[in-house]
Amino acid sequence: MSTIATAATLAPQRTTSPGRRLHVVAEPLPRRRPRLAYGIIAVLGAVGIAIAQMSLSILTTQSSYEMSALTQQQRELDWQAQILYDEVAGLSSPQYLAANATALGMVIEESPNYLRLSDGKILGVSEAAEGRASVNALGRASVPNALLAETPLVTDPGATMAGDAADGAAIPGTGPTDTPPPLTDGLPTPSTH
Repeated sequence: MSTIATAATLAPQRTTSPGRRLHVVAEPLPRRRPRLAYGIIAVLGAVGIAIAQMSLSILTTQSSYEMSALTQQQRELDWQAQILYDEVAGLSSPQYLAANATALGMVIEESPNYLRLSDGKILGVSEAAEGRASVNALGRASVPNALLAETPLVTDPGATMAGDAADGAAIPGTGPTDTPPPLTDGLPTPSTH
């Protein structure tokens, strides 16, 4: 009995009820249908995002067109400013000022006079200028200014640096030459003795 008693103590004891119980699973709950409100919110959100992207795209495109128009306007204004700058440079040229001074009756004195500022004394010959100047601003020796050829003088709006616009008279030799001299037998050479 001693062997039977020790074997009984060593062997696990059986129980009639298991530790886990099995039970029948209940029928699964029916799936919920998505609510209509969630679908409407999702569709409205997608439409809102699409509208926002389209409006941003339209605003960006419109801004680029405005930038292009402003750039073109800036170019035109720069061009007009350059034209005005050239006109002012031509009107302030010594040739135009001398022509206007001559038209107003001013003459160039042959011997210059100077004013000393320290005491106000005039240095040089202090005589009245002659009735006619020795320098002719519109004469043959002057190089014509193409920017001022059609600009009227101060005293007579019909008279220009090129001559009287009403008479069509111009200073000889001041007309523009359009073409170079023709070359027939090579380069022209001066005749020397």
